Amino acid sequence: MSGPPLPNEFELIARYFAPLSSAFAGAYGLLDDAAVLSPSPGNELVVKTDAIVAEVDFPPDMRADLIARKALRVNLSDLAAKGAHPRAYLVDLVLPKSVDEAWIADFATGLERDQAAYGVHLIGGDLSSTSGPVTVAVCALGEAPVGRIIRRGGAQPGDVIFVTGTIGDAALGLSVIRGELPGIDEPCAAFLKDRYELPRPRVGLGPKLIGLATAGIDVSDGLIADLRHLCAVSRLSGIIRASSVPLSIAARSVVGGDTRRLATALTGGDDYEILFTAPEAKANQIRELSQSCDVRITAVGRVVEPSAAEGSRVIVLDEHERPLVLAAEGWIHFGREMPSTGSA
Repeated sequence: MSGPPLPNEFELIARYFAPLSSAFAGAYGLLDDAAVLSPSPGNELVVKTDAIVAEVDFPPDMRADLIARKALRVNLSDLAAKGAHPRAYLVDLVLPKSVDEAWIADFATGLERDQAAYGVHLIGGDLSSTSGPVTVAVCALGEAPVGRIIRRGGAQPGDVIFVTGTIGDAALGLSVIRGELPGIDEPCAAFLKDRYELPRPRVGLGPKLIGLATAGIDVSDGLIADLRHLCAVSRLSGIIRASSVPLSIAARSVVGGDTRRLATALTGGDDYEILFTAPEAKANQIRELSQSCDVRITAVGRVVEPSAAEGSRVIVLDEHERPLVLAAEGWIHFGREMPSTGSA
């Protein structure tokens, strides 16, 4: 990855990143210290930032264009889960000195490709160096009707728990990259790896959940962990059936009857699907929305009042209606993985 010395940061910004801002007047061509963004009448800004770090959130040898696209998409996924339309983003790119100009060019190409796909524009950020790993921090800005974003804390007892797409592909894809799934056939391996490298933020569907969903969150830490986050803020518990969790054909072929691989799918994270709750009376509208957006939406369980003794928790039931014992609920960056509360 190393090559001739890099031009200074101002030259790099002018050469590779300023063109990405050209269609957004308030970015001022990245020639000023700040950008200006106003929401449409009746809307308010929704802001989200997430960072991804080499060796923590992606393999260090991952292609630069894929790193850029993943960094942007994981933030767009959060906007989608809040019901917000994405509009713009800022990116802080912190690079080791081993990175060459070709890497930066590829990174900018990845951003350009996804800007076109998702209708967003670069409006600012920073470029810096480090003795550590490649680090990319994106701040995504969207808009939603005033006071109507889909928060974590709105679920009601009896609401149905829904999830978009399929679950577990990304975690199993990381296992493929690590060489932990020997014998998997090439098409399945390629599908799962792609799902890990390139999330599909549900930006078209998310805003249409306003008025249907009572609470929502994107699945980044793992299905069980993120449901736990939603339930904790809503002060409720969640009960889901493992057999109802939607798995792709590739994931099903890998999981089979292996309970450890099933646990990986349920807790592994990086799916970036939308997990939301809604009243059962909205089920037909949700089904119609699934068809109109061509996005699979599956009911996987319900939220219920927590017991006084145990408080908010998530229980995963097997095919015999018995609680599954999971070693952990999902990923956290510090300390240990979130311990499971779904044991019998």
